[in-house]
Amino acid sequence: MKNLFLFITLLLVTSLLYGQEKVDTLIIKKIKNEELQNSQIKELAFWLTDVCGPRLTNSPGYRKAVDWTVQTFRQWGLKNAGPEPWGEYGKGWSNEETYIALRIPFFKSLIGYPFPWCKSTPGLLSANVILLDSFDSIGIDKLGAQVSGKIVMRRSPDTTIISPLDGNTLRFNDSLLNKLPDQAMITTKDYNIGKNIFNGRYSTKRYLESKGAVALLTGAWGRDGTVYVDGYLTYSKSYESTLPQLHLSSEDFFLIQRLLTNNQTVKLDMKLENKLYTDNITGYNVVAEIPGTDPVLKDQVVMLGAHLDSWHTGTGATDDAAGCVATMEAIRILKSLGVKPRRTIRIALWGAEEQGLLGSFGYVKAHFGDPRDMKLKPEQQKITAYFNLDNGTGKIRGIFLQNNENVRDIFTSWLKPFASSGAIGVNSNSTGGTDHLSFDAVGIPAFQFIQDPIEYEERTHHTNMDVYDHLYLEDLKQAATIIAAFVYNAAMRDEMLPRKPLPKPEPFIFENGFVK
Repeated sequence: MKNLFLFITLLLVTSLLYGQEKVDTLIIKKIKNEELQNSQIKELAFWLTDVCGPRLTNSPGYRKAVDWTVQTFRQWGLKNAGPEPWGEYGKGWSNEETYIALRIPFFKSLIGYPFPWCKSTPGLLSANVILLDSFDSIGIDKLGAQVSGKIVMRRSPDTTIISPLDGNTLRFNDSLLNKLPDQAMITTKDYNIGKNIFNGRYSTKRYLESKGAVALLTGAWGRDGTVYVDGYLTYSKSYESTLPQLHLSSEDFFLIQRLLTNNQTVKLDMKLENKLYTDNITGYNVVAEIPGTDPVLKDQVVMLGAHLDSWHTGTGATDDAAGCVATMEAIRILKSLGVKPRRTIRIALWGAEEQGLLGSFGYVKAHFGDPRDMKLKPEQQKITAYFNLDNGTGKIRGIFLQNNENVRDIFTSWLKPFASSGAIGVNSNSTGGTDHLSFDAVGIPAFQFIQDPIEYEERTHHTNMDVYDHLYLEDLKQAATIIAAFVYNAAMRDEMLPRKPLPKPEPFIFENGFVK
């Protein structure tokens, strides 16, 4: 009777822990052990960042990363591994040389990075700097003939260096995980305002060049040599490259601005050598899979992914080599364990996320349907879920439900085996700004994990500090095991994951990226 009581108690406890959702604790243990004993996180991160380098879409670095990931997937024995075109992207671009130094009133090497898709200088440029108070045609016309032959610097009204990184913000407090509000959810109004701003800046740069300016200086974000640089427009064939432009570190930018504000002559030496690549303007994703084995369910698909492209000043380590490495490691773990998933497990590494989720949205339109008319394709009914990782290097602390309360109990059960590593959050709200939105737009259950912020917004996001040294490798190991478990569980369930009601037909918010 005592043994019977203990057995019943154990069953009750298991039921309380995992509810009605089946969780294969043996495979979870194997996943954890495989990562503990045979992790390839370090090697994958090295190759994708240090070897492939910056991965601006259609640049040599991006194409190198496509080739490397395809080769890696094939070496692991994944099926159907290869690049998949998603549509027209535009020009590739790379920076081959950058030099900038203060010459007058004294010599000082400066920290600066070029704006993507800008022109090169005609050799070494030596010119005086002039301050532009308002970045528009009115401000340019106010300077008149002074602009010709000058390096123009856009004045920053805020001359305060941002505060140092607060170490207390590196990780979420457990109590906050289920209280996080919607993250980065951009409205159509926000998007249109942003696109108009970008187009306005493009027009101003073209006007500035027409008045004889030889280069443009911008900056004033970050501290300690951190330089934030991105750009959304001129990759498209609809745009011409703009005049040479450098973003400076805040410290160097404010030095020059103070000198000019106090009527001191400032002369710079500057050299930019950039290359455009127009031989192939098609955009590519990378896909690979472990085929399903169940006679009834094998045509259904569970997807995981991250974006392969990056900006150009760093090596895209936290944005988003971290997500690529963790998802790659997750599928490697499952392949190495010899799992026989009932459903097909497919990984996708996306191109041109930084220009408006272009790679993932092109894939969704080709395979599942267009949210503009919601005329859905048969494949839309065969994908059970898409899981995305794209919020830096921090470990997974939970998951956003994207307002799909039907999966709450399921995900709660799936996270239980990882509670000891801090993965306890099941948040009702939505998060945006990355590739799961493309899937969500056509009614597919699509989710982004909650990650510890670490230095993401304060240091690495779109900056020259987005490099290997800012990766938290142990956190990525934890993330890989959770992703592997989620994908495995979704592939093995008797039923597909429950869905939200289908959205109403409307254009996808990033349908055309950040272009005209």
